[in-house]
Order: sequence, then structure tokens, then C-alpha cells
Amino acid sequence: MGIEIQILDWIQNLRSPAGDILMPVITSLGNAGIIWIALTIVLLIFPKTRKTGAVLTAALILDVILCNGMIKNIVARMRPYDRNPVVELLIQGPGDYSFPSGHTAASFAAVSALYFGGERYLWKPALVLAVLIAFSRLYLYVHYPTDVLGGVLLGMLCGYLGNRIVQGNRKNAKSD
Repeated sequence: MGIEIQILDWIQNLRSPAGDILMPVITSLGNAGIIWIALTIVLLIFPKTRKTGAVLTAALILDVILCNGMIKNIVARMRPYDRNPVVELLIQGPGDYSFPSGHTAASFAAVSALYFGGERYLWKPALVLAVLIAFSRLYLYVHYPTDVLGGVLLGMLCGYLGNRIVQGNRKNAKSD
């Protein structure tokens, strides 16, 4: 864990007045997956994007079950600001465990759901936002780098599985 604290401390050296304003705003977009839930609702409204909305729905449900419902509680990893309390937090410290990053997992579940769902134009800007949200978690000292990496991998898995679930249901519906 020493190298992870060193990485976080190095990122703290990148802090700036603009970053100190921007990073809490960026991270707030991932609070409770709200930006991704809003996008899901929009996609579900329009018939042309409804399939992708279903993939995104499945991915986000899988993510919340696996990330917040299971893995965080099994691993029960202390957050970096609890180990290094001298760092001034720019947001209120989350009250749950650190691994994996839920903000990152939901963001990458959304990106991969958009990709696997065939949204050629949406997944790329979503990826930029997901990367910014993931970085914000490090900048704000609320996650270790491996928390974010774990969130990326879990999110991608959830996006893939969400697509498989929807594709499987579509195939089954056609064969009935």
C-alpha cells in the first residue's frame, strides 16, 4: 500500500485552485450513478436506443449488486484518508469501504454497456467522462489507485454481462 499512498501524494502535488473546484463537480456527476441513470432513462424513452438503454440498465444493476452489495463489504478496505488523515479533503469522505471504486465501476459499466450496445457516438464521450470521474476519485484522496483499477475492470465486466443478458433475452424472445 506504500506505493499507492505515494501515487496519491504525488497527485496531491498536482492540485490547483481550478482543479480543487472542478474535481468535486466531476466526482459529483458519479454520485449514486446519477449521470448514468439519467442517460439510461433517456435511452429507454426512444425506440431507436431502447436496446442500449436495456443493456445499460442491466449493467448498472449488476454493478450495484456486485460492487456496493458484495465486493466492498467482503474486502472491507479502509479509505486512504483514514490512513493518512493529514490530507485536506475537498468533499465529505464517503462512509463505505474503498475497494472497488463505485463511481468508477458505474462509469465504466455505462461506457462498456454503450460500447457493447452499439452506441458508436455515445461511448467515446462517456469514456472521457468516466476517466475524469475515475481520476477525480484519486485527486480527492478517497480511493487508492487499485480501487479505481478494480472499478474499471468490474465496470467493464458488468457492461459486457449486461449486454449478454439483453442479447440472450432478445434471442429467447425471438425463438418463442
